[in-house]
Amino acid sequence: MNAKLLIVDDESDVREFAANFFRKRKIDVSTASSGEEALKKVVNEHPRVVLLDIKMEGMDGIEALRRIQELNQQIKVIMITGRNDDYAKEETKKLGAYGFIHKPLELDELEKVVMKVL
Repeated sequence: MNAKLLIVDDESDVREFAANFFRKRKIDVSTASSGEEALKKVVNEHPRVVLLDIKMEGMDGIEALRRIQELNQQIKVIMITGRNDDYAKEETKKLGAYGFIHKPLELDELEKVVMKVL
């Protein structure tokens, strides 16, 4: 399977942990450390799935999701959150988020949610 997955998180250890996990499963993975960088990669790399952290410096995940959906509604965006933030969940659901994964990332949950859309 050669699917494109973009992982967006401002924490490098989270990005690399998730990226390495999926690369071992032969998935084409790209990473971004900010919402702004993610938008550039969405335009240039056309990922099928985006793992997107909600809480980031600069452009947060809610705004990044809004802009990704404006660029391409076919992209499945899975939100990553470190807290039980009902407002953010409701906002991102309205904007078309495909699902949620909570930090700390659990490999079983991560694999189940992402592989379902790939």
